[in-house]
Amino acid sequence: MSRAFTRESDAPAALPERALSAYPNYVTACGLAQLRARVETTRMELHAAQARIDVAAAMTLARDLRWLDARIAAAIVVNPATQPPARVAFGAEVTVEDDCGAAQRWRIVGEDEADASSGKVSWVSPLARALLDAQVGDVVVWRRPAGTRMLSVTYIAYPR
Repeated sequence: MSRAFTRESDAPAALPERALSAYPNYVTACGLAQLRARVETTRMELHAAQARIDVAAAMTLARDLRWLDARIAAAIVVNPATQPPARVAFGAEVTVEDDCGAAQRWRIVGEDEADASSGKVSWVSPLARALLDAQVGDVVVWRRPAGTRMLSVTYIAYPR
């Protein structure tokens, strides 16, 4: 159908911008590299959508690209070597034992890098907040919607 026979209301509505976090955008070096890779992938997908004249997809991808660019512009790379080695801080890999005796390992990372299935939790998550500033031997309280858990910190390291 010719564009001349479509109504203006058939055009996709402008999409609202993706919300940016109110927290500082702390990232690991790996997290920043992942954001940059996502920009390149999104840019290629945007060019492909524009080439096939997929307006809705192009609008979504352009919005995502603006969001990614803003996240990178606000990124604060945290060097693990500057973190306190005996305390849990951003970038730490922490092993804890829960009140049932099960051990778990978590890495405290930026919001965009978080992936609980890979053992990476955002520094603003309730788990990370409970662990921040703890030392080996400390017991912390992890308040969760499913109930409170006591976690004993057994190991802290800062992967490079």
